Amino acid sequence: MLSAYLLVSHGSRDPRQEIAMQQLAKLVNNKLESNLQRSIIGGVVSPPKCELVSTAYLELKPEPLHEQIKRFAQMLKASGYHRLKILPLFLLPGVHVMEDIPGEVALAQQAAEDIIIELQPYLGSHAGVEKLLAKQIAKSSENYYNQGWILLTHGSRRPGSKKQVEAMAANLGVLTAYWSVAPSLESRVKQLVSAGCKNITILPYFLFAGGITDAIARSEQELKLQFPAVRFQLAEPLGASAELADLIWDLIHK
Repeated sequence: MLSAYLLVSHGSRDPRQEIAMQQLAKLVNNKLESNLQRSIIGGVVSPPKCELVSTAYLELKPEPLHEQIKRFAQMLKASGYHRLKILPLFLLPGVHVMEDIPGEVALAQQAAEDIIIELQPYLGSHAGVEKLLAKQIAKSSENYYNQGWILLTHGSRRPGSKKQVEAMAANLGVLTAYWSVAPSLESRVKQLVSAGCKNITILPYFLFAGGITDAIARSEQELKLQFPAVRFQLAEPLGASAELADLIWDLIHK
């Protein structure tokens, strides 16, 4: 049974995030089409009649998520598909991942009974995300001493939501900080400075550039003024890369 895929993110008014989502969807779609082409040559399946990968958003769109899913499912049915897999592009198991998206998927399934809609694991649950961060850390470690790292993520008040990122940070040997809950970025910087760190790298644990990453950059400038003896580096968010597309490919085939 052929499947199509819907990448779901939070949604943003920042056009950079929409552009990045489309770039990522294209990268995943290219992998799927390449895989299907090999199957077609082998006489296994017929060529796809529509795009295999699309995008949807939990918030800040005219339609609620379940309507976006329903509309895509109807298009798939007309093209001969019978299964749709939903992949949440979220990094933490907060309320959106654990409650909001499953609820929206359930509503969509009720309205599209003739198509199987399956909710896949959220992106941040993939062990490969830790490897991507490890590469960033290794790159920032070159030629510096007294180095400290802070993994800065959005955070959630949902009980247990920090467990996964805290375990990952422990494996990487970095501190965690949260944008919306404690401990804050500033408090972690003070902790590292007190420990003698002269070089501090901030790793924004976000998918794409946007309003929050812009605010983080402003905070970094303020920290430079507050701690002039410390050299700060601000890494880029994960971004729409071939490596990230590989992780998505792996998750949708689990």
